[in-house]
Amino acid sequence: MNGRESLVSLALLSITLGCATAPSSEEIAANAAAMLKSSFKANGQASLDRLKQDETQALCSQLAGKPPSKEVAARIEKINRDAIKYPADGKLLGDWKNGEKIAQEGRGKQFSDDPAGPVGANCYACHQLAPQELSFGTIGPSLYQFGKLRGYGADTQRYAYGKIYNSEAYAACSNMPRFGHSGILNEQQLKDVTALLMDPQSPVNK
Repeated sequence: MNGRESLVSLALLSITLGCATAPSSEEIAANAAAMLKSSFKANGQASLDRLKQDETQALCSQLAGKPPSKEVAARIEKINRDAIKYPADGKLLGDWKNGEKIAQEGRGKQFSDDPAGPVGANCYACHQLAPQELSFGTIGPSLYQFGKLRGYGADTQRYAYGKIYNSEAYAACSNMPRFGHSGILNEQQLKDVTALLMDPQSPVNK
């Protein structure tokens, strides 16, 4: 074997060894997490705890956008249903007029937002609700006539409150924020948004 052939053989061996020692998916994920953590700086109310995933987030991240199996979905939904905190006074409906304001409001929880200022759910970014609002997103289903179509009973009220509080309780790996679970909306705001969906006088049900 001449010198040139020796160099080619060494190059091929290096490539083979390089392929054999490629990082695992776990190592890649760990490196990505470390890079994210090192590049993210706490700023105002946007603190570093936002980088920590809970069990639900970790399970959904592992799926890489694929739908969960029935077993995984059932596990995620049970974890989150058990975590829902319903109002101690038993009242699930607040003021739908305030609920409409919250649905329209998009501020809150960003580092640039005033923590003492208004916080909203930005519902119209993903859903159709009241017919007079012509600008709405379609990522989520239409909620127009939510109560009128489903009925105004206690079970539907409880479902609506729970879904707003923690969407993962009813749809594993949902794109919808967990408004109550994550502390985005307080209890009264959750009641008001539930009333927007459930009050017969709300424009949603007209």
